[in-house]
Amino acid sequence: MEKVDGRLVRGDQTRRAVLRKAVDIASVDGLEGLSIGRLATELGISKSGLFAHFGSKEELQLATIRAARRIYADEVVTPAFELEPGLGRLWALSAYWLDYSRRRVFPGGCFFQKVSHEFAARRGAVHEALVGVHQEWMDLLEASVREAVERGELDADVRQLAFDVNAYYEAANFASILHDDATAYDQARQSIQARLESAVVAGTPLPW
Repeated sequence: MEKVDGRLVRGDQTRRAVLRKAVDIASVDGLEGLSIGRLATELGISKSGLFAHFGSKEELQLATIRAARRIYADEVVTPAFELEPGLGRLWALSAYWLDYSRRRVFPGGCFFQKVSHEFAARRGAVHEALVGVHQEWMDLLEASVREAVERGELDADVRQLAFDVNAYYEAANFASILHDDATAYDQARQSIQARLESAVVAGTPLPW
């Protein structure tokens, strides 16, 4: 049996702990709120040790985005995709998204809304990474709408419906944080349901 290098295991555990802390901080204070020094202090790790893992603030920011993407996928995408394609999956994506934000998987609400607003008008590697994640998400949402259309469950402009549904997600997340009021999620759920009902083909069983 191949012997596992304990240093590599500890290094991986440290990196995971750092990135879990980093995504939480960035969801509240933004990616510019991250620093090697801050993370070292809060986690009780040497600065030199963190530099060995990331090397620069930008690499820390990029690694934090990748870590947040994995958490987001686990919380929203993976469970929804356990359902077969169609209206049921599209509705599940909405339900899981609203629940992910409501439960504060990231303490500042949706990680990607926070940091995407922060870097929207900037250029560089971090901006490009966030553009890629957003495009990936919208492509997935559009594909889910398209599958429902192709199955004869919805009659809608695919891109427009995906845009509308995503806008309700973002509105609920923002309002709940600004006003510290979770009723925004109930309002968003009702709005999404009404928007989907407006496009449902007669006779299609509703998943809600």
